[in-house]
Formats: sequence, C-alpha cells, structure tokens
Amino acid sequence: MSNVMTKAKQQSQIFKDLPANKAGVLPSTRYQGSKYKILKWIDYYTKDLKFDSVLDAFGGTGCVGYMFKKNGKQVFYNDSLKFNYYVGLGIIENSETILNDDDIDFILQKHKENKYSTFIFDTFHDIYFTDEENKWLDVVIANIGQIKDEYKQALAYYALFQACIIKRPYNLFHRKNLYIRTAEVERSFGNKKTWDTPFEDHFRKFVAEGNNAIFDNGMKNNAFHSDIFDLDFKADLVYIDTPYISAKGVGVNYFDFYHFLEGIVFYDQWPNLIDEKSKHKKIKNGKNEWCNKGKIHHAFEKLFEKFKDSNLVVSYRDDGTPTIDELVNMLKKYKKSIEVKKLEYKYVLSNGSSKEVLIIAK
Repeated sequence: MSNVMTKAKQQSQIFKDLPANKAGVLPSTRYQGSKYKILKWIDYYTKDLKFDSVLDAFGGTGCVGYMFKKNGKQVFYNDSLKFNYYVGLGIIENSETILNDDDIDFILQKHKENKYSTFIFDTFHDIYFTDEENKWLDVVIANIGQIKDEYKQALAYYALFQACIIKRPYNLFHRKNLYIRTAEVERSFGNKKTWDTPFEDHFRKFVAEGNNAIFDNGMKNNAFHSDIFDLDFKADLVYIDTPYISAKGVGVNYFDFYHFLEGIVFYDQWPNLIDEKSKHKKIKNGKNEWCNKGKIHHAFEKLFEKFKDSNLVVSYRDDGTPTIDELVNMLKKYKKSIEVKKLEYKYVLSNGSSKEVLIIAK
C-alpha cells in the first residue's frame, strides 16, 4: 500500500474517532456538496491554527461557518446566491431571534385581506410539486415576504428551503421529474413517505431545527451576499470551498441545481427571470468562472492573491480541476507552509472514488 493511501486511511480513522462538538445544535442539510458529514475532520485540522476571525467565502449550507461559530470565532459568511445568504443570516449572523408559534401561524394561514399571487401554481404545473403544493407555496412565500424582522424572515426561508428540498427526488431542481414521486411503480430509491408528507409538517419540523440552532457565541458575526471578488475586508482565516470541476472538466453549478430556491427569494421578480427555453423553467444563469474549466485556474490565482495575508484553508477533491498539485503551486507564491490532508469520502450522488482534500496554507 502506498504512503498516500496509508495517510488517507489514517486520516479517515481520525475523522471517525473525533468526539462530537458540544456547543450548539447544527441543523441537518441535504444540499449537494455539503461538508456536513465531514465537519469533524475539518475541525480537527483547523482547530490549532491561530485565528480569531474567519471568512467562509463560499458559504453554501453554512455548516462550516456554523462550526467556526461554535468554536467561538467571529464568522463572516458569504455566498453569491441570495437564498444561501438567508441561511447565513438566519443561523450564523442571528444570535438570539427565533420563530414563535404566532409567527408560524401567521406564515401558514391564508389571510383574507391579502390578494395572493398564483405564480407558482400557474407556472410550475407538473414540474416539481403537485398543484396543491404549488398553491401552498404561493401563499407561504407571500406571507414570509411580509415578515418585518430580518432574522425571523431568514429562519422562515431556511425552513421553507429545507421543506422544498426534502420533497424533491435527488433533493434537486435540475429537471422536470415530478412523475418520479407520483408514479405508482416499484422503487429502488427515494422515500415516497417523505415526498408525500405535507409541506406544513416538513416546514414545522425545520422551523424547530432552525430555532434550536440559534445561539450567541459572543462575537458579532455577519452574513454577506456578494461575489467573493467584490468583498472587501480582512479575516484571519479564509475557508474556500468553491464549486467543483471534475478532471473531465464538468462543473457543478449550484445555481442550476437550486434555481427554484433562488426564485423564492426573488418572488416578485421571478416571472422576468425565467429562461422560457428551459423545460423545467429554470432561472436565466449568468456566466460563472468557477464552473468554467477555461477560467477556473485564473479564478483561483486571483482568489489566493486577494487573501494572501490570511491563513487559507481550501476544500477540494483529489480528481478535480485544477489538480491539487496546481493549487499547491499557486499557494506557494504567497505561503511558506502548506499541508495537504486527504479523506476517503464518497458523496451520495457521485459514482467516483475521489478523496476529499483539505489544503492548509499559512
């Protein structure tokens, strides 16, 4: 067995043996690419670094930022997707606000004085959810939009996003496939009981999870919705978990996977955002350098230079583009000490056998 394989297996065992974090109750997540299941491994290799503040530059689910919040760090969460920003706002920046029973009742009830749009019902028939579920979404989204407190609104969005995801085959919005849920056939995957559980039940469950996640770590934490290159401030450590491009040059575009959730937070503008050529009514997508094999090397170079004065921790996979060696060579321009840690870990929707990689540059 090679030294590389031996080290990877040793690190995998370290991950298994780590004790659970004690502070806070991190909500569950079903997003593709989430680091939720390997947080203890990331924690193990970052806990001895010297830093008081951390920028979670591509925050996504917020689980890594939340881990640092539990560890008493000042956390700056950032994501270019607006729906993800609300997750960071609700569970990282927010230190004390929760949704109470009156809030939940307001969100779930139809109010006679309100004139509700039927946009989702009219637009997404037979694509993602049933007609009754689409009607429910139109009402609940409108009610959430009326909530004045930004943290309560963010928590409500968080619960709604999770409810939408759990009712979707593959937990994605990448194609028109409602029939997978509704067809009366034998199934080898999925959970029809979960799919058929009413939206309201899921929503209440995820509100409870969101409420349980709220705590004050004594720091002023902030959430941002920005292109990472437009963000202008310093942090002692920058955690980088960009979209992944495979060795074959195929990129993971989270915008295309979760465009429906992005539409929810742009509800009033949604009709003008839809790509009408798309069978599943996705939102028109701008070009993303992180999903372009011809531009991603330059994007990493630019990113490392931008944050060269911070400790850098990069999450990637060992079969990605750029290669790990290429990333290390980029970092050597700015950093004296670089360590590469590998973990044997298989993502649910991945057929490959690549390893999770953590590059620590200081």
